[in-house]
Amino acid sequence: MTLAEQIDHDLKEAMKAREAARLSTLRMVKAALKNAAIEKGGADSVVDDELATSILRKQIKQREDAAAGFEQGGRPELAAKEKEEIVLLAAYLPTPLTLDEIVALVKEAIAEVGAALGTPTGVAKAQMGAVMKAAQAKANGRADGKILSAEVQKLLS
Repeated sequence: MTLAEQIDHDLKEAMKAREAARLSTLRMVKAALKNAAIEKGGADSVVDDELATSILRKQIKQREDAAAGFEQGGRPELAAKEKEEIVLLAAYLPTPLTLDEIVALVKEAIAEVGAALGTPTGVAKAQMGAVMKAAQAKANGRADGKILSAEVQKLLS
């Protein structure tokens, strides 16, 4: 079952169970998936799991930004609603890598690219792009880019 099919199935289950908050969130995600499918190849197009995962990450990021804005604006009830939606959406993402797995992955990427460890700052910066590209491909969306970047910088310098 693809991620889009799983969301459709859960949407129907939320309708049957009359879970308004879950239903609303899943409808928004389904609309975002449908819009991406239309942009990709027309109304009959289907999104693959990779694209669906990136859309879910985008939706989570939007909700994180909204929650922060609501907290700054003194609206904790709306921030709490956004955080509940984040938890619901995060359940559809693949399990994130642990820090040890990220370090091992970055070391593999460094070896694959042939980057030199402990190099001067200028050389390390030049190699960082190639190492990040390889590391992100290996992580396959299971690691946060900021954490991945920090580990690459730490290991290269």
